Amino acid sequence: MRRTIPLRILSPLLSLLLFGGALWILHRALNEIHYRDILHHLHALPPRQIAAALGLTSLSYLVMTGYDWLAIRYLRHPLAPRKVILTSFISYAFSNTIGLSLLTAGSIRYRLYTAWGLSTEEIARVLSFTVVTFWLGVGAAGGAVFATQPLALPGQLHLPFLSVRLLGLVFLVLVASYLAATHVRTRPFAVGGWQFSLPRPTLAWRQVLIGATDWVLAGSVLYALLPAGAHLSFVHFLGIFLLAQVVALVSHVPGGIGVFESMILLSLPQLPLDALAGSLMMYRAVYYLLPLTGASLLLGGLEFFRQRALAGRIVKGLARLGGSLVPQLMAASTLAGGAVLLFSGATPGHPGRLHWLHGMLPMPVMELSHFLGSLTGAGLLLVAWGLLRRLDAAYLLAVILLASGSLLSLLWGVDYEAAIVLGLMFLALLPCRHAFYRRSSLLSEPLSRKWTMLILLVMGCAIWLGFFTHKHVAYSRDLWWHFAISGDAPRFLRATVGAVSLLLFYATAHLLKPVRFVEPSPHLAGSNQARAVIAASTQTRANLALLGDKSLLFNPSDTAFIMYAIEGRSWVGLGDPIGPQAEHQELIWRFRELCEQAEGWPVFYEVGHDTLYLYLDLGLTLLKLGEEARVPLAGFSLEGKARSGLRYSHRKAEKEGSSFELVEAAAVPALLPELRHISDSWLVGKKTKEKGFSLGFFHPEYLQANPVALVRHGGRVVAFANVWLGAEQEEMSIDLMRFLPEAPNGTMDYLFISLILWAKQQGYGWFNLGMAPLAGLANRPHAPLWHRAGSLLYQHGEHFYNFKGLRTYKEKFDPVWEPRYLASPGGLALPRIMTNLATLISGGARGMVGK
Repeated sequence: MRRTIPLRILSPLLSLLLFGGALWILHRALNEIHYRDILHHLHALPPRQIAAALGLTSLSYLVMTGYDWLAIRYLRHPLAPRKVILTSFISYAFSNTIGLSLLTAGSIRYRLYTAWGLSTEEIARVLSFTVVTFWLGVGAAGGAVFATQPLALPGQLHLPFLSVRLLGLVFLVLVASYLAATHVRTRPFAVGGWQFSLPRPTLAWRQVLIGATDWVLAGSVLYALLPAGAHLSFVHFLGIFLLAQVVALVSHVPGGIGVFESMILLSLPQLPLDALAGSLMMYRAVYYLLPLTGASLLLGGLEFFRQRALAGRIVKGLARLGGSLVPQLMAASTLAGGAVLLFSGATPGHPGRLHWLHGMLPMPVMELSHFLGSLTGAGLLLVAWGLLRRLDAAYLLAVILLASGSLLSLLWGVDYEAAIVLGLMFLALLPCRHAFYRRSSLLSEPLSRKWTMLILLVMGCAIWLGFFTHKHVAYSRDLWWHFAISGDAPRFLRATVGAVSLLLFYATAHLLKPVRFVEPSPHLAGSNQARAVIAASTQTRANLALLGDKSLLFNPSDTAFIMYAIEGRSWVGLGDPIGPQAEHQELIWRFRELCEQAEGWPVFYEVGHDTLYLYLDLGLTLLKLGEEARVPLAGFSLEGKARSGLRYSHRKAEKEGSSFELVEAAAVPALLPELRHISDSWLVGKKTKEKGFSLGFFHPEYLQANPVALVRHGGRVVAFANVWLGAEQEEMSIDLMRFLPEAPNGTMDYLFISLILWAKQQGYGWFNLGMAPLAGLANRPHAPLWHRAGSLLYQHGEHFYNFKGLRTYKEKFDPVWEPRYLASPGGLALPRIMTNLATLISGGARGMVGK
């Protein structure tokens, strides 16, 4: 059978190939240029040009905040402008430099906007709106320039067309079509089950204006840095700039690095290549690296203020939000720090600084510092992934490596620029210790494909930069052992071999590491370790693990587990982990790793509000499913006017001959035939079938594991329920409830009341009545779409499920209502996840269309 390469694997490979092609084009274009000439022109840039570029960069990022501002206006959400500006600046500072917008800008927006009251669906609409605005800006600015100033494409690209006029016309038609649609289309669009509305015409025109202004300002930054005497009109240059950016975006290479530069160099042959290359290097520093450093310091500063309590209410609030972003942002800045060290090690040191340093330090110290600096850079690339995974060991290593890298940069060549950058990253990371709480090995964390691609891109850039810099050197075997002040090429070769060897060692260690993939093992439900954890748990839900329809993922000490089932790509964990709370964090991360190894989606069904931060740390989306009813037993009684209805039902059942009995687990086997008859009769009477996963079903071994509550009428068992007893008498609950069709009216009320009274007499704290699906969802104008839809279904969905009736029935026991949530990946995966969940609970696809 032929196997196709999945798109998620093909996309990174294609990006790597395009990146390699861009480096090859750069190498050909700069073949006659010396690296020192580029540095000379870079240092010779007039201060006024750099100042102009800095001012235009600031203005560009300010205009960029308009993307989010318009999106919030589109949602009609009353979010404060300062919060929009903060979110937009941080997200764009990272996504512009690193790329991978879903991993960087998407996660940053999700973290900040959820904390400020936006729902997952609203955040998804914000992301979609900003993407549309982004491309409208490309279309408007690029279309106008391409159509009026047709550019001749470089022949080295071997494209089937020589002009971009047609592309410009296509862009303009698309923008005009969008604007026209906002004027004539008032009804929402439906795509794949999702609905979205076009913005108002005035908002759409603002999208085009802000998007185009952003691109014009971004191009003006590089235009301000062009060599003096370029004699190039801004409109003509803007067309070249936009074309290079479009090609870079289409390539999916993070930050467009290499691809963008290749297009600019090939499209401006009339300019001195060494001077143009120097301008491009300064452009990267001003427009990308400087905002990235500022965003990192902003988050580090917020963390510092949060810990020292030196700020006011607003700063403290922003700091708390920053805490949830620290791992992503610190990982990105640490990755950039590794790139700084590798690039510094690949390029020659300043001759004057090297000779001055040689007068103070012996040559072996300088050589060793250079070699260790490159190893430190490679190490930072790997450690950055551990920071993203919140590993405490990664934090400690990152602090050590950043401090060491800053010192080594000074010891090998007085590279104080790199030392300052690494020192700032060190200071930003230092107060963020609390954000890295996972005690796990770096080798235990599998690298994602995207992060592997990032490491390869950085390493590839460093190697290309080194060979380009030293291309005039005649390479030979003796060069490896050449040690001298001017021996830049030998130092680069030794450092490159060391850095590549470290990465290969890490990759080999990963390949040789035993695979920790856990195959589904439902038989573990009856194991001794599972029963021990269940017996020690205060959560009565833990007893659902005894059904045998779910697999169990244990922690290393077998004191906690997650019960889960697999449907499609959805790996669904039922509730929060069972066991000591201290084990929950690491167990949830292990479950995520298990899902990643199987290319699955981590999903957690019916989790509590006290543990939501654990799932937010995984980057999951939260949806409210309903509310769980728990009756506080300390104040429960049948006395008083408020409980007259319950008191009447209980006394009436006893007068008519009903009696309550709690049978211990040891006596249940003898009752199984009678209980089976009651269960089968109940299923026939209700015209339904057994459910599963989050609901119990009739299974002899399951029923024998716990006591069973019985209601007898005239000496005959007419109803039963299996009873869950929580550890430390914290909670009691029931799961499977069945009764005969001929049972007297009010039998189940009598069973519930009798059980609650028995639980109070035994000293239990709570009686859990279970979930009321869709209860507590708001139907306000600014409520999330899921809440509004769920509220409507709750109000008018009695033909499908007795939503309101179930809530009303449980309400008469005066319970405390606690929300329950679904934590899962969001976006387009959510409808499939919901379908998989329905299939699991319904016991199969056929159960979804029947009762």
